[in-house]
Amino acid sequence: MTDTDRRTFLKLLGSGAFAAALPNSVTRALAVPAHNRTGTIKDVEHVVILTQENRSFDHLFGTLRGVRGFGDPRAITLPSGKPVWNQPNGAGELLPFRPDVASMGMTFLSDPPHGWNDSHAAWNGGRHDQWVPQKGIETMTYHTRRDIPFHYALADAFTICDAYHCSVMGPTDPNRYHMWTGWVGNDGAAGGPVITNAEVGYDWSTYPERLERNGVSWKVYQDAGHGLDAAGFWGWAFDAPYTGNFGDNSLLYFHQYQNALPGNPLADKAKVGTNIAAGGTLFDMFRADVSSGNLPQVSWIAAPEAYTEHPNWPTNFGAWYASQFLDILVSNPDVWSKTVFFLNYDEEGGFFDHVVPPTPAASAALGGSTVALDNEIFPGDADHPSAPYGLGIRVPMIVISPWSKGGFVNSQVFDHTSLIRFIEARFADGNRDLIESNITPWRRAVVGDLTSAFNFATPNARPARLPSTTALAPPDRLGHDSIVLVPPAIQAVPTQERGVRPARPLPYALHARAVVDTSGQSVRIEFSNVGVAAGVFQVHSGNTADAPRTYTVEPGKQLSGAWALASRRYDLSVRGPNGLFRRFRGAVGPDATNLDIVASYRGGGADHDNADVTLSITNRTGKPVTVGLRDAYGERMVERRLGAGQSDEQHVALDDTHGWYDLIVTVAGDTDFEQQFAGHVENGKDSVSDPAMGRVGSDT
Repeated sequence: MTDTDRRTFLKLLGSGAFAAALPNSVTRALAVPAHNRTGTIKDVEHVVILTQENRSFDHLFGTLRGVRGFGDPRAITLPSGKPVWNQPNGAGELLPFRPDVASMGMTFLSDPPHGWNDSHAAWNGGRHDQWVPQKGIETMTYHTRRDIPFHYALADAFTICDAYHCSVMGPTDPNRYHMWTGWVGNDGAAGGPVITNAEVGYDWSTYPERLERNGVSWKVYQDAGHGLDAAGFWGWAFDAPYTGNFGDNSLLYFHQYQNALPGNPLADKAKVGTNIAAGGTLFDMFRADVSSGNLPQVSWIAAPEAYTEHPNWPTNFGAWYASQFLDILVSNPDVWSKTVFFLNYDEEGGFFDHVVPPTPAASAALGGSTVALDNEIFPGDADHPSAPYGLGIRVPMIVISPWSKGGFVNSQVFDHTSLIRFIEARFADGNRDLIESNITPWRRAVVGDLTSAFNFATPNARPARLPSTTALAPPDRLGHDSIVLVPPAIQAVPTQERGVRPARPLPYALHARAVVDTSGQSVRIEFSNVGVAAGVFQVHSGNTADAPRTYTVEPGKQLSGAWALASRRYDLSVRGPNGLFRRFRGAVGPDATNLDIVASYRGGGADHDNADVTLSITNRTGKPVTVGLRDAYGERMVERRLGAGQSDEQHVALDDTHGWYDLIVTVAGDTDFEQQFAGHVENGKDSVSDPAMGRVGSDT
């Protein structure tokens, strides 16, 4: 890249003409219609997976329009009583901040801690309040669209998943083992469980072995570096960060691959690579396979250290690297029309994300589950506490394909095992041997298979437009010192881009109802699932002595939990997928308000025509009360006087909000009582992201 090229790029970036500076070849190729022979997932012939390193969702995309980012209207409250953004920092607090640099995307940022112990300590049993003490001030940094224009352009052109989690609250290798094998040897056999980057050699089965014995072609694309063996650090050397695979081909930590010799498919497909040291390029093998029509059915890419986005390497070095693979794919329109390209991140790398990940209950005191929790709780060892393996913190996932164009958001819960599940959905076709038995029952129930991110029946025909990444390539082949961070003197919650984006339909229909036991001085919450996918309910209590709880409920099943109330008051907040929120606040006693409120949904048709939420309210107080119902989206308020034992139904239409609702029930004269019901009603059709998140209809 010449200095003139770089200056031209920077002028375009500053002038607002950036989006128009598009390589014609990329624009033409991305406009190629999707292969649509069957209108199903069977039209996918190639799956390509590029898993980058160590960035959380909020860190990269918290300011992106239409995703659950910094504008989340129902983020959790910390034990301090402050919003989750206000992370404790010694005697003070630290909010997310963008360092005072020209471009975060080209900044060499320090690497926060991201191991098992510090990650679980930051999560703090779901309290989510120890990020800065455990990770340092770097954890609270974030990027904007101007910093990482290619990342944001990919999200705007294709489909971004804002509920995709890493698999383990821990480092790289255990997360990549989930991606390639379905777990970390959770049963304690064959060298597991592995929760660190020990890399001592393991023996449990991997998913590529299933592909191999069932005739599904596969390959790992990487550079050989100093060698794809132990002497060559399995493709990684500290002194050559622009070559090799950074050790990210975790298949090479399994004995069956280590011992495989040339001629063995495990060696020929996982232990070969380009050779930059001998004058090749990073992309020779991939380009040759795409141009010749020999791209395997399933491919994984492992980048050199400098291009992984792992701190302290800049994020935009990774953008340049990813764009090269996309350019190669679209250079052959026939191949591209049949390809899914997944771009995700192995773990959050110690960077803050505000969403508490869904986890199984570690004990009966901490919740419950209708699905077995076998092998989902790490038993602990001398150096690491017992805790759920995951799910881990949210990380970015962009689904790039001819079937996922249009700038959609998908908010179904996913993790790295979802990649295996997608390959199963495409290639298993009734073959049980292609179903990964390592994936635990709880994980299979809770996380999806990524198929909901696509429109296979009628693919979006809008051409996707992406900016050039020419100026994002490394200007040299050197390492650089990390910047010294100074948090801003005046802090504020970052502003998320205003507006909504189209949203894919989700499989959730979840309910939570509070039942007051006046004689027992307790409150019970009943959880039920009338959808088609399991949901995890997370409950936080206003009483800091109560630990957070989680309840996993499968479709067609129910669970309940009770909270004893020493102070005769309760304040319980329930959260679930895609912004589901319930808050139950009040007092217990003979004179306290006691309303039984049950919510029900009707999804309606396209654009949520005739969709509504009905609240059935029964007064069990023993005296007349005046009940108020406020619609936070429409700012509408109604009042009804209910006698003792009397019931009422309130129907709230949702066509204007595309299925989103936020209803608050109060009682005149009782400041203790309030119940809130918020979320989205699904109807199996495309919708839009949460208008409250995008400040739609707001003056601010």
